Amino acid sequence: MQGILSIQSHVTYGHAGNSSAVFPMQRMGFEVWPIHTVQFSNHTQYKEGFKGRAFSADDISQLVEGLGNIKALEKCQAVLTGYQGSAEQCLAIEETVKQVKQANPSAIYVCDPVMGAPDKGCIVAPGIAENLLSRLMPMADVIVPNQFELTQFAEMEINTLDEAITACQRALAKGPKVVLVKHLYCLGNDSFYMLLATAEGTFLAKRPHFEFDKAPVGVGDLISAVFTAGLLKGWSAKQAFQHCHDACYAVLNATYQANEWELQTIAAQQEFVEPSKHFPIEEVSLSSKS
Repeated sequence: MQGILSIQSHVTYGHAGNSSAVFPMQRMGFEVWPIHTVQFSNHTQYKEGFKGRAFSADDISQLVEGLGNIKALEKCQAVLTGYQGSAEQCLAIEETVKQVKQANPSAIYVCDPVMGAPDKGCIVAPGIAENLLSRLMPMADVIVPNQFELTQFAEMEINTLDEAITACQRALAKGPKVVLVKHLYCLGNDSFYMLLATAEGTFLAKRPHFEFDKAPVGVGDLISAVFTAGLLKGWSAKQAFQHCHDACYAVLNATYQANEWELQTIAAQQEFVEPSKHFPIEEVSLSSKS
């Protein structure tokens, strides 16, 4: 039984972290083996707060050791990581990726480098961003940063499409083969933009932007998961990007139409199989003046 090892946060109520990522990958036909870095009652943006705790790095290592004992790592097609609860967890993930790739050299590592955003403040523990930038992102086959996280990895500001393309090229030069910018907000708030960069080219996706009273949480986790599943189906990065963009739009549309805060992942589940609306992506390149 082949599967995807998904190591990220988990909420009991709603959809964030593994609660946002696991079901869509299952709906696209994959076995998923979740390991939780933290387990909370709900996501952290509720004004009422949340309950729960982070797990130790050793908890992750023990579970991976158990998977290794039953030869499951040999059947692991991909490691997908998201929110980490401590700097030590990053080191456990680094070792996990090495073990998986040793057991199955064809396995890929997809890193969603959650290190926060300026408008939300620092939402990760000390040392996590440093370990993501110096250890996990360079060893990943695919990285899925937001604009802020890309600026940190590429070590440059991003205010224009040209700068975003240049930053992606810098990121590719550091090790990853694919960069998917899950939210490129420098291009404006009238639409929602994502950017894909590979050795074959750079592609821009654009869809309508929903004006939620409270922005849904877990969208980045959803994007990373659907894109990972697309790649494992044997699609090209461009095809997986197109499917991911269309499917995630549909989930957000369903969430908006239902006037809900939590993602309507279950209600919109057929969209992971066959998205109902299509937004063509376009290939972009550096302008001649850059």
